[in-house]
Amino acid sequence: MSTPAHPDLFVRVADSLARQGLMQHLGAQLRRVEPGMVEIWLPYSDKVTQQQNGFHGGAMGALADIAGGYAGLTVAEPGMEVVTAEYKINFLGAYQSGTLRAVGRVLKPGRRLIVTTADVTHVDDAGKESPCALMQQTLVPVPKTY
Repeated sequence: MSTPAHPDLFVRVADSLARQGLMQHLGAQLRRVEPGMVEIWLPYSDKVTQQQNGFHGGAMGALADIAGGYAGLTVAEPGMEVVTAEYKINFLGAYQSGTLRAVGRVLKPGRRLIVTTADVTHVDDAGKESPCALMQQTLVPVPKTY
């Protein structure tokens, strides 16, 4: 992986992501951080499947939530974290194998509320990309307590 373009933001997000037990358990990988944008990948494994061996909707939702949330964190004031107040997700396709890539983007930054979106794309082993899910989210900045 190359050197991040925004190393301070990358470290801020990476440090917070490392504290997320669920994301560590599922194998989420932070790939890119820019002001107002975060990209996280989730490889296929038995930890992310439903009963028919496809990516579980809960794993897709969690990945979208994390990508949007961390995009929001990049615009939150220092000393703050963000928590999700709500999100709405549309599942666009079901996939087995490969990797999910979630790109979260800030639509509206704010001191009280931050609105984000996340696109989740399936990337198969040959590199073919297909839409998987689309999420819109509202975040609330809260004081960092650790």
